[in-house]
Amino acid sequence: MNIDWAAIGSVFGVSLVATVGLVALFTLGIKGLSARERATAQGDSAALAVTAAWLCFAACAAAVAYGIHLIVAKA
Repeated sequence: MNIDWAAIGSVFGVSLVATVGLVALFTLGIKGLSARERATAQGDSAALAVTAAWLCFAACAAAVAYGIHLIVAKA
């Protein structure tokens, strides 16, 4: 039995980068929504922060949908 360590390392690396990337996007979305709360409390507008937050959430949803598509397409 031969173990392809390069393939395992590649899968680990891609999984790590994808996980950290999705968590970072989601965190930026949460930060954008909290900026809206802060701006509302101060009487300002945070339209750019809210737009960026929703774009981050949309990118997260797209990545999850793509992952589900890959799983279903291979089955």
